[in-house]
Amino acid sequence: MTRSLSQKFRFFTFVCIALLAYVHGYNLRDTYLNPFSTVDEPLTFTAFFEYLFANGLLRFRIPMLFLISGYLYALYDHRPYSQQVKGRFRTLIIPFLIWSAFGLLMTFLLQQIPYTANILVKANLDQLGDNRPYTEIGWVGIIKRWLTAPIAYQLWFLTTLFVFNLIYPGIRWLVVKIPYIWLPLAFFYFFFIFNLPFIDSRGLFFFSAGVWIQKKNFSVEVQPKWFSLGLCLITFIGLSVIKTFMAFELEPFDFRTAKTPTSTAVILTVLYQFSIIAGILSMWFGADRVINRIMNKEWFHNVSGFSFFIFGMHVPLLPYVMTWAMLTFSFLPFHRLILYLLVPFLVLLVCIWTAGAVRRLAPKLYSVLTGGRGF
Repeated sequence: MTRSLSQKFRFFTFVCIALLAYVHGYNLRDTYLNPFSTVDEPLTFTAFFEYLFANGLLRFRIPMLFLISGYLYALYDHRPYSQQVKGRFRTLIIPFLIWSAFGLLMTFLLQQIPYTANILVKANLDQLGDNRPYTEIGWVGIIKRWLTAPIAYQLWFLTTLFVFNLIYPGIRWLVVKIPYIWLPLAFFYFFFIFNLPFIDSRGLFFFSAGVWIQKKNFSVEVQPKWFSLGLCLITFIGLSVIKTFMAFELEPFDFRTAKTPTSTAVILTVLYQFSIIAGILSMWFGADRVINRIMNKEWFHNVSGFSFFIFGMHVPLLPYVMTWAMLTFSFLPFHRLILYLLVPFLVLLVCIWTAGAVRRLAPKLYSVLTGGRGF
């Protein structure tokens, strides 16, 4: 792998993880956004802006991370399978267990203070829908949340990626032997969101695509002659804007009851998925000048090494801080928009500062928390 490609991977890994703060930091009434989510509130600039970014323009990140992961895993698949799996257990599952426990501990400590306990109830972050104090839930409930439903909900990415690494020999065989059958099937699975346990639809297709690109030795550093960056950007932004307007105007679709027409879900999902593909291509081939300039900056090189620590720490911290800020600063004009712009950025700064302090004062602990990344 060339140095320029390595820098590009490092840049986008950091950017994709840092932007998670703005995907998870919105303050719309609907606290969980699906590709087909509509907006149950008036069309205002703030609501439009938050939905456009949180459920539109920034949604290319996770698929891009899976794409990069597939490429890198395929690049080093000459290593023995058992060695690969043991290494990924250390770099994925152990950090998953630690950061999941950290989220539970943070939540438990905040539950002991009446003021912050009220904030946690309003944040409504529990993945199992039970926001009672952990002292009432008991050890069985806590262990279940630790292993299967983390309060740090972003950690699903680690377990999903580990499963792909476990079944990698099968994915590699399909990608190498029957790519023109497997990739369309994986794309169909991605496009219509047929999620099976631990087999995320976005992850399977883009991880497989990353493996395919590496195995076919396609150049991903030079923009293809057939590719039009301008047209791709217009498509990316245009589809995201159109989808956002439709999310306010279309009849809501409840996927749990399906009492309303499925046309809403189909339209929004189609726009969402095509915008993701256009977004990945636009960002990958359109950011070269930015990457060449910023990767030479020492401060960015240092900060980008904290990517995994930011990923592990930012939730549940961010939702709790956002809930507190919404309760505290509701008297300000345009407080929702101001807080959406400021709170995720401040949480990122806290994560970066904490990561730097831990790496400096306890490098061994930092290595365990990040799976050996960031040195």
